[in-house]
Amino acid sequence: MTAHFGRRLRKGAATTAVAAAVVAALSASQAPAVTGGHRTLATDQATPDGTTDHSATGDSPYYTDLPPLSSPLPSPSASQPPSIGTPVSMGEAEAGIPATILDAYKKAETELASSKPGCNLPWQLLAAIGKVESGQARGGQVDANGTTTSKILGPALDGNGFALIKDTDHGLYDGNSTYDQAVGPMQFIPSTWAWAGRDGNGDGVKDPNNIYDAALAAGHYLCRNDWNLSTDAGMRSAILSYNNSTDYLNTVLSWLEYYRKGTHSVPDGTGSLPSGRSDDNTPSIPTTPPSSSTPSTPGTPSTPSKPGTPSTPSKPGTPTAPSTPGSPTQTPTPTDTVAKLADAGTAKLTAVAGEQFGKKISTKAVTSAGKTVAKVRIRFTIVGTTDATFTGGEKVATVTTNASGVAVAPALQAGETTGDFTVRATVVGRTIAGLDYAASVTPRVADTLVRTSTTALTCTAGGEFADQVEVKATENGAVADKVAATATLIKAADDATENDKGPYFKDADGKTVRTLTGLATDADGLLKLPKLYADDTTGTFLLRVTTTGGATLTVELTVTAADTAPASPSPSPSPSPSPSASTSASPSA
Repeated sequence: MTAHFGRRLRKGAATTAVAAAVVAALSASQAPAVTGGHRTLATDQATPDGTTDHSATGDSPYYTDLPPLSSPLPSPSASQPPSIGTPVSMGEAEAGIPATILDAYKKAETELASSKPGCNLPWQLLAAIGKVESGQARGGQVDANGTTTSKILGPALDGNGFALIKDTDHGLYDGNSTYDQAVGPMQFIPSTWAWAGRDGNGDGVKDPNNIYDAALAAGHYLCRNDWNLSTDAGMRSAILSYNNSTDYLNTVLSWLEYYRKGTHSVPDGTGSLPSGRSDDNTPSIPTTPPSSSTPSTPGTPSTPSKPGTPSTPSKPGTPTAPSTPGSPTQTPTPTDTVAKLADAGTAKLTAVAGEQFGKKISTKAVTSAGKTVAKVRIRFTIVGTTDATFTGGEKVATVTTNASGVAVAPALQAGETTGDFTVRATVVGRTIAGLDYAASVTPRVADTLVRTSTTALTCTAGGEFADQVEVKATENGAVADKVAATATLIKAADDATENDKGPYFKDADGKTVRTLTGLATDADGLLKLPKLYADDTTGTFLLRVTTTGGATLTVELTVTAADTAPASPSPSPSPSPSPSASTSASPSA
């Protein structure tokens, strides 16, 4: 799916200005005054189960894109139920929230309004956190039950640039038995989910990968300390408890204010995808307001003024004097020297549905002089309509270039969706053109079909066949599972036209069907066809089964005439001999 966001939040002046404006707007709309930029939540706060709680996400990375400066205007409807937030309205693309995701947020708000009315949780806060944590489950990539189509995992919290949180769930949720990773659309770490998890869709399971479960859990988490989210202090404390970062707080508040001014529902899978992340290595611009005094020249020690004599300011526009030997200088980072990305010998990217791609993407970072650059972070992002992922179920992977300036992406895993998609390589922390790689997923195939039984298939006219046709598909001798197939009753071996007489299948309504489509082999490569019936036509008929990949099998069916001859009468018993016949002749007198 193409990302619609062009803005990327940087830890700089622009970010600070926008976030400050949002905080100011919030303070004007809420009862208490804003108390400043310092967090009000004490660290190591006790959780309901008595453990120490650092944050819901383990302070994992998050998306940093800001909403547009102009927000859509709400369109109130008299038919809409009262809500703590504002009514849903139509607006620009960034205001669109995927339908299932939006439904989960609103249901969580309704449940919290009943169970914890003093919290005053607005669903727009859940939407803001969902946007920042996972881009609304990657633009709404969820199934009909609200479960993400692939796992959303944060990086391993191994202490290398992130918090150090060793495994707490034996890899149950994140698949990592060494370190914890944030999981799901609301990015809970397993140790938090263990006590904060909720069943939001009533299926009896608490699944962090399900948006209904995760949204309800997030709502209870934000309301757990009797915070009143209609106050500024309560709102700030709740958000900071989710991820203990002032930048995170300001980003969430920005989206909260934006969503409060109006949102609209969009189809699942079509939401906007953010691009900037908090683990980008772009040097941050100081957020402290500059002093009114004139700063000294960087790298040059200032000359002490004579006692009582003010120092002479430099003339405006005068070039800075070169730094003296030994003065610190600013050396460009490897990322600063990258001029473009180039392919490093990536072969054609193609795989059969459900299988791993045989080749990996290799990208090199290059300077304007054509030299490769080591220690540069390259981000690989899967875009387009596909359920393909990198190993581990992620849609995004970040790799650092090696000593040769080359970054090799993790292996791609094809899903069941066939067709083309794109993998885009970009430099983390530098705005230069990305490099796109075309990838393709082809259907599963079979080259051989055989019957699993040698029993002759016969029946009488107007009857039904006692045995069902079962076939097994293989490809290069291996089981061919999930291969699409078609079964047709044909006119002749050299005429694949559908026959209009003879054996037939029945559809769900009991009507005659002589072609079956949408069939597929099971995990063992087996396909068992429905029961066959015969009309009044006798003779030999042909059933042809074909699969994707060209495997073909023709099965012979025989229909015989019904036995309608009258039953032969039972033979009459022999008459009993007469007494005279059975009596010996009397001797003559």
